[in-house]
Amino acid sequence: MSPAQQAPGGIGPDDVPRLSPMFRLQWEEAQGCRVLLYPEGMVRLNGPAGEILNCCDGVRPVAAIIGELAERFPDAATLSNDVYQFLDKAHENQWIDYAPA
Repeated sequence: MSPAQQAPGGIGPDDVPRLSPMFRLQWEEAQGCRVLLYPEGMVRLNGPAGEILNCCDGVRPVAAIIGELAERFPDAATLSNDVYQFLDKAHENQWIDYAPA
């Protein structure tokens, strides 16, 4: 899937993801990874999930996020598809929403 394609969940390349207000993303030294903090607890993120969420700043569209990650991780063959799938799941979990156009 190229950055210009749309994920099955309806996320498109021009959508601008941002962290939902009830969550805070931070590096947790004790965990050795990025975590999502929320009032009821914490979600420990794997490396790729943390990298993707770290780019969800409410400014960059999905296509730009994929482009940036592709530059940083050139050997990630399925990066575009992985980003779309993760963003769909993150939206389903209410970790992210989309900035108004």
